[in-house]
Amino acid sequence: MEQNTPVSTNLKENESYIRTSCEKCADIIIRPMRLGKEKKVECLVVYLEVAVNNMMLTDSVIGKLINHFWEIPSDQMKEFLEYNSLGISDVKELPTMEEAMAAMLAGNAIFFMDGFDKAVKISSKGYPGMNVSQAEAEKVLRGSREGFTDSVKTNSALVRKRLRDTCMKVEELQVGVRSHTTVQLLYIEDLARKDILQDIKSRLASFAIDGVLDSGVIEQLTEEVWYSPFPQFQTTERPDRAAMEILNGRIVLLCDNTPMALLLPTTFHSFMVSSEDQYNRFEMVSFLRLLRYLAMLAATLLPGLYLATIRFHTQILPTNLILSFAEARAGVPFSSVVELLFLELSFELIREAGVRMPGSLGNAIGIVGGLIIGQAAVSANLVSPIVVMIVALTALGSLAIPSEEFSSPFRLLKYLFLFSGGFLGIYGIVLGIYLVVSHLAGLLSFHIPYLTPFVHKGSAKGQGDGILRMPIWKMQNRPVYTQPEEKLRLKATEGRPQ
Repeated sequence: MEQNTPVSTNLKENESYIRTSCEKCADIIIRPMRLGKEKKVECLVVYLEVAVNNMMLTDSVIGKLINHFWEIPSDQMKEFLEYNSLGISDVKELPTMEEAMAAMLAGNAIFFMDGFDKAVKISSKGYPGMNVSQAEAEKVLRGSREGFTDSVKTNSALVRKRLRDTCMKVEELQVGVRSHTTVQLLYIEDLARKDILQDIKSRLASFAIDGVLDSGVIEQLTEEVWYSPFPQFQTTERPDRAAMEILNGRIVLLCDNTPMALLLPTTFHSFMVSSEDQYNRFEMVSFLRLLRYLAMLAATLLPGLYLATIRFHTQILPTNLILSFAEARAGVPFSSVVELLFLELSFELIREAGVRMPGSLGNAIGIVGGLIIGQAAVSANLVSPIVVMIVALTALGSLAIPSEEFSSPFRLLKYLFLFSGGFLGIYGIVLGIYLVVSHLAGLLSFHIPYLTPFVHKGSAKGQGDGILRMPIWKMQNRPVYTQPEEKLRLKATEGRPQ
């Protein structure tokens, strides 16, 4: 168990503790000095070299504090420090050396004074980080262009900018035995369900790990069904999306050093909803959602259905189409299963190479590589043109899913249906669908059924936000994540046209 060492009134003891702990740490500055008009009071400032502004600059908080100490009598320094008579912003007294060291490693300056039994944390500019920029992974045509940064404090401020309500709480936790990564939970107190919030906290406290460098580590350590290919946490890099979900009763988890926020709990349908669906008219949104669900089915089932049809169930196709398929496959030396598997793996290889290559070169590799390999394979009579079209439609279907992390399980399940359809026919497709739906029906995300709102009784009543979206003035209820007594989120006032 970690010991708590109190800050001593003897400055030499505190300095000895710090120098022992920070031995061979060239980036940590330990600066002793004598302050007061008579220069009799020994003081000590400890800070990270790149995280704290020059102490003597007049526009820095710590600079103002030290410059003030040059002017007051030595016997008044302790009283001034204890009562903070200047009202300096974000100054906090820390009673233990462990708290002082943690605050210093978080990017603050720590001030010690001989005879004073507290360390004083003074905030400064902090670690260098990325500024607020446009979201890259979630491209939208309408809505805010701001995206999360690597700083958890900046990210929570971006959400607070949109939800200016003291009912929105920001709870701060530390995870990682050595990294001491800051994690924040954002939620509206009277909307978020208490059992879900408590479950999230208990899962965060259920593991001890050396370091957490990204929210993906937390996701893997706290998910309930570890073997499921379907993500049980939804991610977003858009502050407006996070604020929107908080208003729906969900809880947002922000992790320091990552621009991705986790949305808890999550459901199958929430991954199929785009950030801009709330801002556009219901007719177009409903059409696009139907298109996304059809794209999801195509990305999963199309290769398997093609193989099942041409190998086992040719009677369901028109004669001209069967003859066209047979003519296209004439001379292909491989079986239809091997042919389709070869082209699918080739496309996945091109896709991975395009992602890893920098900038516009990656886009060029994806486009040119697909065209060259597809055309060359057809010209060499290694694959048939219809298989190239099947693979292209499958790829387009996976790319049409709004969430890249949610398209990943369908890219894997595609091979399950490819083999089941290729060797068992339509019966293999039906068996695969049964297994996948059974798995999804039993999956929970923090007590919420994964197939909500399709299986949860009453969850869609008055919500109007399923596959088809209702006009926004008819979406009166919040989703099932919310406390039952706070379901109503919209009510008509007098003069509403019917």
